[in-house]
Formats: sequence, structure tokens, C-alpha cells
Amino acid sequence: MSAEPVSETPGPWQPDPVRQRQAGYTLEDLLHLPPDAPRVELVDGVIHVVPSPTLGHQHIASLLWRWLTRHAPEHLRVAQAVGVALGTDFTREPDVLVYRAEVPADRHFLLPHEVVLAVEVVSPGTRRTDRFSKPAEYAAAGIPGYWRVEQDPVRVYAYRLADRPGRSGNREYELLAEAADVLELTQPFSVTLPIADITP
Repeated sequence: MSAEPVSETPGPWQPDPVRQRQAGYTLEDLLHLPPDAPRVELVDGVIHVVPSPTLGHQHIASLLWRWLTRHAPEHLRVAQAVGVALGTDFTREPDVLVYRAEVPADRHFLLPHEVVLAVEVVSPGTRRTDRFSKPAEYAAAGIPGYWRVEQDPVRVYAYRLADRPGRSGNREYELLAEAADVLELTQPFSVTLPIADITP
């Protein structure tokens, strides 16, 4: 009596380790990921799985998405969980972003010149990236606005792209305002945001 081969159930999708070592992934590869692939970002050709956010993080991001959707001018749209192609081998996925309304709805990624504002909600596991790496990357790509939302208590730091390169020689953000009560701005559009409206 011969033994039947045991069929193994395939595990969850993972990036190819050889291509990861070679930093060989491109934006085109992300367009062909299987449906069961997790949320990912592409950093210099290496796929990074985006950690699952906490409920508190998601509540803040959703409340901000809803607020911005109600208050953004007609020529702008608001999205969550949409990537921005910062290069052929580099993507980021802001928690919330504001983009130009003329962008076709069937697009998987936005280009930096189509994005008006990128927002990151800071979690314990993403502090360094959200406070340092992502703002530098978004500024270098020319995205005009960046908001960093800290949790517990909720506080918003709003930045705009400086007119001149910073001390690093690269384009950098400069702080426009920070608020724990009401955020008031004129850029990228007129904003009077009560922080209570985005506090779970």
C-alpha cells in the first residue's frame, strides 16, 4: 500500500527572499500582488509589510478622512490606504491624503504632483518613520503639505514645503501650526479643525 503525498496548504503571501536581498522589486510588481497580500510599501526596491494599525489609530484616521472630505474644496478629493509612487522602486501609503480631483478613479497609485497633503497618524511602531523618514521623503518628492497626528492626547502638527532648501541642501518642511484644541490654517486650503472632531 503506497502512501499518498500530503498536500500542503500554501501559507500567506510573502515577498521572494532573493528579490528582497537584491532590492529588485519595482512599482510594476506591486500592481500584480495577489489578493491575499498584506498592505505593503516599497522602499528602495525592498518590500516592507505595513504593520496592522491599532483601533485608536484607525479611528483617528477615519475621523480625519471624514472631516477633510466634508471640508475640502471641490477641486480636491480625500483618500485612505492609497499609495504614492515616490519613484519606480519607492512607494509610501499615507494614512490619509488629499489629492487633485482630476486624477482618474481607476488609478492604484498617485504621483507626488497630484498630492496636496499627506497625513500620518503616529503609532508606537512607526514613530521614527512618521516623524523623520516620511516627511523627508514627501518633501523631497515635492508634496506641498504634511500633517503628523500624535495620539494620546491627539495633537496635530501641520507643515508646509519650504520655499528654499534646508540645511541638508534638500527640500524640507517647515512647521505652520500645531494644535491640541483647534487647528487653523490657510494652506493647503482654509482649515479650522476642532481636534475634538478627530478624537475617538
